[in-house]
Order: sequence, then structure tokens, then C-alpha cells
Amino acid sequence: MEKQVCSISKACYYQVRNIGRIRQFITMDACKTLVHSLVTSRLDYGNALLYGVPANVSGRLQKLQNTAARLVTRTRKRDHITPVLMSLHWLPVEYRFQYKMLMYTYKALNGLAPMYLRDLVTPYVPSRSLRSEHENYLVEPKTRTKTYGDRRFDKAAASLWNRLPLKIRSARKIDSFKTLLKTHLFKLAFN
Repeated sequence: MEKQVCSISKACYYQVRNIGRIRQFITMDACKTLVHSLVTSRLDYGNALLYGVPANVSGRLQKLQNTAARLVTRTRKRDHITPVLMSLHWLPVEYRFQYKMLMYTYKALNGLAPMYLRDLVTPYVPSRSLRSEHENYLVEPKTRTKTYGDRRFDKAAASLWNRLPLKIRSARKIDSFKTLLKTHLFKLAFN
């Protein structure tokens, strides 16, 4: 995925530089809109595939997001980035990967995803009556390798899903699921 991340980085830094040239002439809201449409959209496109990549690969995208956040808020390079991301209410890149993966999982479980994704997630049904039968868990398949096997959609989706609190897993509507999930991931990222 290094080539993919390199390509994303080049395209996004090009846009960040262009927005930076006109930053003094536009408002913060206009800058945020430009960054969302030209940079963040590229960061989020297909980012579920980047779940579990090594830290040096995802770190390149995190640096890009930090640069975009500094551009929007006009923060100096030496200032700490965490308060800036919090003020913009942006999830760090690693949590954006998780968010997208969990959204696909929710859609697959509720019949909103394509059939090929629905076939990959299997709800846990115990063979006898257990307390966990109403917890909305997924079956975690066994993998042979940590690097690639744990990144497979079925394994990654099940392990992320099973770590969510029950209140989020049992959300009935997609809007409430999105809200609860983003709040949960925001707390994990910034606490």
C-alpha cells in the first residue's frame, strides 16, 4: 500500500499548497470547505483498505492531515496538533480507517451493503444458551499471518465490531450509529 499512500500524499500536498497560496484571502469556513472537498475526500477514499498498515505508512497520511489542519486554523508548525484536530473535530487517520471499516460492517449486517460484503460478516450464534447470545457479536475467523491475515475484511471487521460497546453495536438507525461511533472513536483518540 506504500505506492497508494505515496500517490494520495502527492495529490493532497499539491492541493494543500494551492489552498495555502490563497489562504490569506479566504475565511476559515471557506478554507475548511476547500480542504474537505480537495484533501479530506482523497484521504477518505478507500481508506478501509489501509486499516492495519504499518505506522510509517499511515504516518505519512497523518502528517498530511496535520498540515491541512494547520492550514485551516493558521496554526504554526511548532504548535501541538492534538488541540487543533480536536477543535476541528477531525479524527486522526488511524481512527478514520476504523470508522470506515465499522461503517461497512454495520451496512453489511443491516442489508445495506453489497452481497459480497454481507457474505464476509457472520453473526455469532452460540450452540447453547449463553449470556453473550444477545450481544450482537461477530464470528472472528482464524488467520495464519498477523500482517496480512489480520487485515482481511472479515477478520478486521469482526475484531473491531466486537470491541465496540453494546449500545453502539445495537443501534437501529444508521444516523444514530454514525453519531455514536464517531463520539466513541473521538473519545478513544483524544483521551
